[in-house]
Amino acid sequence: MAVFYKLSKCKIEGNKSENKWFGHLASLGKISYRDLCKHISDHNSPYGYDTIMAVALKLQECILEKLNEGYKVEFGELGTFYYQLKSKPSDDVTSFSAQEHIGNIYLRFSPRKDSITDLSSKTLRKKTVLRDINTLTAEDAYEALKTENQNAQEGDGL
Repeated sequence: MAVFYKLSKCKIEGNKSENKWFGHLASLGKISYRDLCKHISDHNSPYGYDTIMAVALKLQECILEKLNEGYKVEFGELGTFYYQLKSKPSDDVTSFSAQEHIGNIYLRFSPRKDSITDLSSKTLRKKTVLRDINTLTAEDAYEALKTENQNAQEGDGL
């Protein structure tokens, strides 16, 4: 498994890291939901694209429905989706107001650490081959750009 990175220089004046270099995640692009469903159907699946897409859309709807009902949702061996919120403090229980004290709500994902897929950060780091995105061949970069452009033209469709 390869994870790509690129280097960038800190340009924040007065920062203790000013003029130092940091690695940042780099992506080859984004795969659309439709392309992911097509990819699944191409993996020797007995089900066609239309069936995979219908099941994936229903799964997406049901995950959101259960999250909105207040449940955390396990997603197989990958991990669990859940909501988290940001709250400001209140001086006492009686003066707490959800409208005033609760800010943003975030969708989070926590990887399972006790399965064969273990996606925890420590395990990912051990399994990952880090690759400077600038070392990609022109052919690699062309294929990634072509895929990204096709996805942009088609839109994610959702």
